[in-house]
Amino acid sequence: MKDITRYRNIGIFAHVDAGKTTTTERILKLTGKIHKIGEVHEGAATTDFMEQEQERGITIQSAATSCFWKEHQLNIIDTPGHVDFTIEVYRSLKVLDGGVGVFCASGGVEPQSETNWRYANESKVSRIIYVNKLDRTGGDFYRVVKQVKDILGANPLVMVLPIGIENDFVGVVDLLTQKAWVWDDSGDPQAYEIKDVPADMVDDVAAYREELIETVLEQDDDLMEAYLENGEEPSIEDLKRCVRKGTRNLDFFPTYCGSSFKNKGVQLVLDAVVDYLPNPEEVPPQPEVDLEGNETGTFAKVDPELPLRALAFKIMDDKYGALTFTRLYSGTLNKGDTILNTATGKTERIGRIVEMHADSREEVDKAQAGDIVALVGMKNVQTGHTLCDPKEPATLEPMVFPDPVISIAVKPVKKGGSEKMGIALGKMVQEDPSFRVETDEESGETILKGMGELHLDIKVDILKRTHGVEVEVGKPQVAYRESITKRLEDSYTHKKQSGGSGQYGKIDYVIEPGDPGTGFVFESKVTGGNVPREFWPAVQKGFANSLEKGLLAGYPCEDMKVTLTDGAYHAVDSSAIAFEIAAKAAYRQSYPKAKPQLLEPIMAVDVFTPDDYVGDVIGDLNRRRGMIKSQSSTPTGARIKADVPLSEMFGYIGDLRTMTSGRGQFSMLFDHYAPCPANVAEEVIKEAKERQAA
Repeated sequence: MKDITRYRNIGIFAHVDAGKTTTTERILKLTGKIHKIGEVHEGAATTDFMEQEQERGITIQSAATSCFWKEHQLNIIDTPGHVDFTIEVYRSLKVLDGGVGVFCASGGVEPQSETNWRYANESKVSRIIYVNKLDRTGGDFYRVVKQVKDILGANPLVMVLPIGIENDFVGVVDLLTQKAWVWDDSGDPQAYEIKDVPADMVDDVAAYREELIETVLEQDDDLMEAYLENGEEPSIEDLKRCVRKGTRNLDFFPTYCGSSFKNKGVQLVLDAVVDYLPNPEEVPPQPEVDLEGNETGTFAKVDPELPLRALAFKIMDDKYGALTFTRLYSGTLNKGDTILNTATGKTERIGRIVEMHADSREEVDKAQAGDIVALVGMKNVQTGHTLCDPKEPATLEPMVFPDPVISIAVKPVKKGGSEKMGIALGKMVQEDPSFRVETDEESGETILKGMGELHLDIKVDILKRTHGVEVEVGKPQVAYRESITKRLEDSYTHKKQSGGSGQYGKIDYVIEPGDPGTGFVFESKVTGGNVPREFWPAVQKGFANSLEKGLLAGYPCEDMKVTLTDGAYHAVDSSAIAFEIAAKAAYRQSYPKAKPQLLEPIMAVDVFTPDDYVGDVIGDLNRRRGMIKSQSSTPTGARIKADVPLSEMFGYIGDLRTMTSGRGQFSMLFDHYAPCPANVAEEVIKEAKERQAA
């Protein structure tokens, strides 16, 4: 058995261009995983460098790459930066035990870093901070430390001080050991010497070290007492133990600095990952849920002897086939095992298990609790599915993926490109659970549905660059709905006589608005056999099929109840088909009389803005028909929550950036459907009629 306490499952969070990829490269180089360092700006990084990835904040080629440092196995998981890919960050945090937040010494704490930091806080992930690019002009370690306090409201625990700045940056002083690590300019990460603290830094080192000791001893009352009363300085081992405890409790974040590009300072960050970040056993276990998603009160404890519980957190397609990245929470997984996927209820056999190592992969025969591995060739597994022991099934708390709220129509530019496009879209849907593809039956168009404009932009971009499919894109469409507002009693008779047996069915019915979220409800109160029981399902089917297209603008009709109260039949001419036709015609007859209305999707919008721009942001949200729900202040500015119709949010990111000098951020999720104002509804209905006419 492997020793789980020697595992560290970590993510590297960073703002775009803070040097995340370069840092990962250096970690792989130092841990002996790659021999020649590839440079990002030369396009030769080990980590695959898709063009979209530059815009998205660079992902590591594999979702998890393993390496070893001081007899510990580090599994490094990528976390993209952008807010439209909330799902990516969210699902990475779900499988992480700790993280490294990388900040640029000249850029400091940028808006995207704030978002990622907030997600990590919500997921209670322990982190260490690494201030990178100290060799850059304008690089200032102390300024970034202050920003972490002021903007993120976090408590950075300074563990090292930089020696020299900008071009003169040569190394760092480790405050615990009071030794200076000085690198030469050969670019070799191993070419360093450990020396005494430079004379001009002795006072600073003493001051920062005292602050460090006082902060960490708050974790241990006995040591604190001995230190304050007798001036007893704790041993380095005791200090490390306290740093580890405080880091795990999120009381503070050990803070390091260096220059990944110049290979200076990365070793100390790796030491900190091993020394201070939690192992899989030290993280609260994952809750298990029943089929309805309610917690059962049991947890997947990290123990190789328990039944298997694993979560598929990312699916990627590469030249070797489909890879399903999986985090094992408990139990052991062997090659050849049969596992149950609780989401589909189907079992699958495990073919190949691979561990990802930067640019290569290593086949293994088994994996155990705490491991992160990729399974090759799984057929029906999607992101968020639980894989478990068929004899003892259980579901881990699943990832919640919201329904898409925005759609665009696409068609291939080249004739004959539809098959290629279909295959590419199939792969993309597998990889991203918040992305859906449908075909519009009437127009034959392919409709892409996603979480926001940027989300769909990137998808179109991937189609073009990765899969080589050029497409024409229609303008974004909002997913409206329809409903009725009035109760109505009505009757309809369907009669058709044309030689031979005819068709006859009469129904008396009530249609009324249902409660929000109830969908279509059908009930029959017919007594005395006026409409025989075998024809009730036909009436239900006729109404249910009709609801898919409302008569206002052709959008699906929500929340309607139909009660069959009476009717009549003919012993020879009545049939299920006759009653189904009667129900469809009854819907067309009664729907316009029941005061139908158009519903629009309302988004819960969460905006972060520096205090100076709050008035402008709120005024702008009001202009977009938004309802402000709350406003609170954060260490970094103000957080405004509002409900805003999706149709008013197109182009919002650009407007928000202009209003807030590029510092505003927002995220939005679908919340509910609400009636459209009359003037908006008229426009939508007019457009829908024009589309149908065309």
